[in-house]
Order: sequence, then C-alpha cells, then structure tokens
Amino acid sequence: MDPQALRRSLASADYTADAVVARIGAAGQEGLGRNSTVPADVALGEAADAQATLIRLFILQQPVPRAQVDEALDAAELEAAGWLTADGDHVRAVVDVRPYGSPDDGASGWVVADPTPGLDHAMAPIRPDYVLGVSPASTTLAQLTMRDPVHSALDLGTGCGVQSLHLSQHAERVVATDVNERALELARVSAALGGVKVDFRSGSLYEPVAGERFDLIVSNPPFVMSPPSDEADTLAYREANFEGDRLVETLVRDAVDHLNPGGSLQLLTNWAVTDQPWEQRLAEWIPEGCDAWVIERERLDVYAYIEMWLADAGLNGSPTWRGAYDDWLAYFERLGIRSIGMGWVLITRSEREEPNLRFESWPHAVAQPVGEVFARHKAAVDAYQLPTAELLASRPRLVDVEQETIGRPGAEDPEHVVFRQRVGLLRAIKADTALAAALGALDGDLTVGQVLTAVAQVLELDASELAAALLPEIRAALLDQMLVLDK
Repeated sequence: MDPQALRRSLASADYTADAVVARIGAAGQEGLGRNSTVPADVALGEAADAQATLIRLFILQQPVPRAQVDEALDAAELEAAGWLTADGDHVRAVVDVRPYGSPDDGASGWVVADPTPGLDHAMAPIRPDYVLGVSPASTTLAQLTMRDPVHSALDLGTGCGVQSLHLSQHAERVVATDVNERALELARVSAALGGVKVDFRSGSLYEPVAGERFDLIVSNPPFVMSPPSDEADTLAYREANFEGDRLVETLVRDAVDHLNPGGSLQLLTNWAVTDQPWEQRLAEWIPEGCDAWVIERERLDVYAYIEMWLADAGLNGSPTWRGAYDDWLAYFERLGIRSIGMGWVLITRSEREEPNLRFESWPHAVAQPVGEVFARHKAAVDAYQLPTAELLASRPRLVDVEQETIGRPGAEDPEHVVFRQRVGLLRAIKADTALAAALGALDGDLTVGQVLTAVAQVLELDASELAAALLPEIRAALLDQMLVLDK
C-alpha cells in the first residue's frame, strides 16, 4: 500500500479533522464520544460524496457500497492490504483511519488504528493485539507533554503513533517503541500519512534503546493491573503481565539510565495504593539524582477500577464477567491493593544536590494544555531552592494571576485577598494583608528584599519577623509558578 497515494486521496476528499467535525456537527462529535454513531449518521443524511463516504466507512464503521468507496480511494489496494473486507457489493473497514489535528502545536494528519470497540453498544471481546486509536488518555498525555525544542525524544509504547506526531513538532529525532508488532505496523502508516520521520523499534520497556539517552521520554504505558494471563490472552495495548504496578515502577527506576542530564520522563499512568502511604511508596522508586513531581488526579476503589477495565475488555454481559471480577478481587487482595491512584508523573534528571520530590493530590479542574507548567518546573524548583540571600536579591513577578477579595459585606477592608491562576493547574493563594501586599508589589522590577522592607514599613512591622513569615510563602508561590523569575 502506498501511504502517499492514500494521503492524497484523503486530502482530496477533505477528510480532515476540522472538516469532519464541521460536517457531523457538535452533536455528532459528542455522540462519538459516547460511542454512538446515530447523531453523526443523521447529520450525513443521504449524502454520498467522498467525504461522507469516508466518514461512514472509517468512523461510523458502516458497510459502504464499493462503487462509492472506489470514487474516494483505491479500494482494491486497501482490500489487498487487509484494511477493507468485502460484504456483498459493499465493503467494510477493518481499520479506522481517523483525521487528526491539534490546535495546540500543529500536529496533524491521520491516525490508523483498530475500529472503536463497543460502538453503538455492540460489545465483543477484544483481540490481544488490538491497537487503540486516539483516546482521552492519549490526548491528555499530549497536552501535558513539555513542548520545548529538544534534540531527541522517545515515545515508549507508541500504540497508534499519535504521540510521535506531537513529538515530531519539537524534537529533531523521534524514536518510538512497542511490543505489539501490529501497533508498529499501523503507527508507521500514521507517521507516513502525517509526513513525519520516526524511528520505530520493536521491544519491551527500554530494551529497544539500550545504551541510548534522550532529552524527553513520554509514555502512556500498558499500566492496567490485571491478573496475569496467558500471553495469547493479554491485551497488549493496556496490560503487560507485570505484577501490580511493577511495570510503572520499572519505567521510573530505570529512567535515569536513558535520560540526558536535564532530560525528563513524563507518564500518564496509575499506581497501587496499599496500606503504606502512596507518596512514601512511590518516593522509593525515584532514581538518585532525579527530581520528581507526581500528581494524583483521581482515586478509584478496587470495584470501580475492575468494572471499568472489564467493560473496556468487552466482557460486560458475558458469561465470564463475574468469574473475571472475582479473579481481579482475589489478585488485589493478595497484593494488598486497597485502591488505585491515577495521574501524572514527571521525573527529571536534575543532578542537583538536593533533589526535589513532590507528591500531591490535585483532582481539581486544570486549563489544558499544561505542558508549559511541566516545562517550567525545573526552573521553579531552582527558584524555590535559592539561598535566602539570593532569594532576597531576586526580582520575581506574578504571572497569569487574577486577584479577588474576600470579606464581610459592608466591611471597610477585606479579610483575605485571593490570587488565582488563570492558566495551568489553576491554583490559588489565600493571603493576609502582609502577603497580599508583598505579592502584589512583586512585578519583576523590585527585589524581594526591597518589597519586604517596604511592606514592613507601611504595616509598622518588624522587618526580620516579616521576612521570616513571608519568605516560605514566596518560595511556595515560586514552586507553584504563581511567581516566576525571568532569566
């Protein structure tokens, strides 16, 4: 099959992300998010043009008259490649060729994967080498990935290859790996359709890149903690037969051997929560000489977690559902897993004398993309750890922050001032009069020492006592990126 010829056919039909969304409308797009094709089908009506044909064929998974498909692309070539199958005088798609576009960084093209499971509630078991398409998880990983220009990047567990499309926008060299040969086959086509150059390699974890180092490693690994199964029954896109969360632990522990100085690993993943505090348990994984920032975005009890992944495997309503459920429960009980944390992991080979390890739960709304927040984290830690004399001489400024006041109705002065981020993690600081005055005066021109001295004079406070009280707050604001230091 000639990817470039296919690319020309798809583009000629205006089978692109923006055009398809406009064609099926908001209701059609939202319906697909619920695995329902009906709203999009209604939007297309009786249309039989090339764009409508491709939407029906690949996205709605409908049988389409062969004559219509022949007008849109080379049906015989795709059938020979195993991408289409005959259904009388109609053809069906065996794969999903989905237009893709990112307004955040310009990554665009078409992503090739297996058809969406459970579409219109047609549940069926999933093949072990199933290749998942663009999912909410892969979109989230793309949005939290740092986008600073780098020389080399590794897309570990590439799947359909969507992360490589994004990495190619800011990395000079991209390597992508997977244990699933079918995933590599389809990801190669995704890259060709997107016009990007990627070095695809087969193998598990860091094996395909032994001895190599990268500036950035990203992964949404097969982290599902399912009971071990026969290799033939393992769903490669989501599980890897590691015990519990050992796969994630291995990725974190071994990252330092595959990162250049200053390089980072970013994961969208989950981890087991046991009787040991989760922060303490994960801290034991962090390699020496590395900073870590782990954000727990969600916590699921074992029942909700098991039910979610049994449904994902297409077992809902099957005779094996309850037996599988009991197997998972017994497995979790044996491992002492009480619940499951799901979130974001950043490991940076900082090589600083005092590595910064930060673990927090942040289930609140964020403003995507948050990649810039992670990109600024190393500098934020640098500022947070400045010696006191250097901190007092620094000139930080508030960025992307709104100021609100809280107080009793009719009161002359507010009880508190709230500084709230408008971007990123949308954090907030509730400040008293002294802290509010200091933060409000830090505009990048005055030093911290000058501001604290002025605030102490205005409020008639002892300058040294005020500094002792506010410097920890200023450090925290630097770490949270409410304040930044310009280079």
